[in-house]
Amino acid sequence: MSENNPIAIDNDGKPIWKFLWSELKPKGKIFTPFNVISVPIILLGLTLIVIRFWKGLGSVTNLTQEVPWGLWIGFDVVTGVAFAGGAYVLTFMVYILNMKKYKSIVRVTVLNGFLAYVFYAGALLLDLGRPWNVINPIIGNNFGVNSVLFLVAWHFLLYMIAQLIEFSPAIAEWLGAKRIHKILSGMTIAAVIFGITLSTLHQSGLGALYLMAKEKIHPLWYSEFIPIMFFVSSIFAGLSMVIFEGSISHNVFQKQISEKDHKARTGIILGLSKICAGTMFAYFFLQVLVFIHNRHWDLLNTPMGYWYLLEMFGFVLLPMMLFYFSYRRNNIMLVRVAAILTILGIILNRLNVTVIGFRWDAAIHYIPSWMEVVVTLTVLFTEIWIFRWVINRMPVLRDSPSWAGKH
Repeated sequence: MSENNPIAIDNDGKPIWKFLWSELKPKGKIFTPFNVISVPIILLGLTLIVIRFWKGLGSVTNLTQEVPWGLWIGFDVVTGVAFAGGAYVLTFMVYILNMKKYKSIVRVTVLNGFLAYVFYAGALLLDLGRPWNVINPIIGNNFGVNSVLFLVAWHFLLYMIAQLIEFSPAIAEWLGAKRIHKILSGMTIAAVIFGITLSTLHQSGLGALYLMAKEKIHPLWYSEFIPIMFFVSSIFAGLSMVIFEGSISHNVFQKQISEKDHKARTGIILGLSKICAGTMFAYFFLQVLVFIHNRHWDLLNTPMGYWYLLEMFGFVLLPMMLFYFSYRRNNIMLVRVAAILTILGIILNRLNVTVIGFRWDAAIHYIPSWMEVVVTLTVLFTEIWIFRWVINRMPVLRDSPSWAGKH
């Protein structure tokens, strides 16, 4: 970059617009299994999104006045935000607790978190009957500044900005903007502290939204402690997603990872499994206390009770034990199995609260339409495409340029 105009030309002397144009070109194979599967789904999903905005929610969804929040909220937003929790947990570990062991995976985790929030905020627009009114929760119009939705809206907005600042040094390194990189690097710690504070608030804030639906959520999943449960579960949900995505990225982008980071990988995964085991124990213990306090013993011997026991024992207690034993025995494969079970358990829990256990006693149950499923897959696949594009161009997994270390 030119020292007089740090964003005028790139490191090879090209004008910035030529550099950016060259970066838009595909890198690697085009006809891969993922591309072949995802492209038709994305094209179909984009068509359905156009129809949704053209003809309204009823044209593509099975939502009703009684069930206004469905798959797009339950999975895309509530579940997706839990999986994005790895960003605030890892930044807290590295920058606040000074656990440098995990620093090599911070950038890729923050990138995952940032893209998740951007796309899930976009998915939220799909679920609004009048998307142009999305500004109302932010300014407090029709809700008031004491509304939980007002707080969650601001948490989302500010946290996305904080994550962008946290990741921005990687963008500056990609552009070769040395002076801008120095400024952005100096803002990182403040952004991290601000982001961690916001995360603890909005993870629980999403749960607080459902405190107002006491008569609509099945008693086995409703309690006044939903905000705490959402927050605690976001810790092991986020770290399990870090383990799962990291295992895939480690294989797909292994040429970008240095030998040092390759060797540190095992220790990182085992360390994360230990943290997951501890937080899952705390979560399970809290759930038992809540169940005993609410005294819903009679509900266990019902179909929904069996479903609840499956969630608690099959997708909380079992993966917790697997995480513990995998750490004790240094078994990486067992860690991955535990992470997958935990991810499935979080999906099950969030959908039980927001979809399956919501109006469970209604005469007609809400079942997502195939078009809702396709749009959800479109959001997910598009996020993966952009994630892959960034990884292949910016120093996320690979080492930063030598000059960046001076900043």
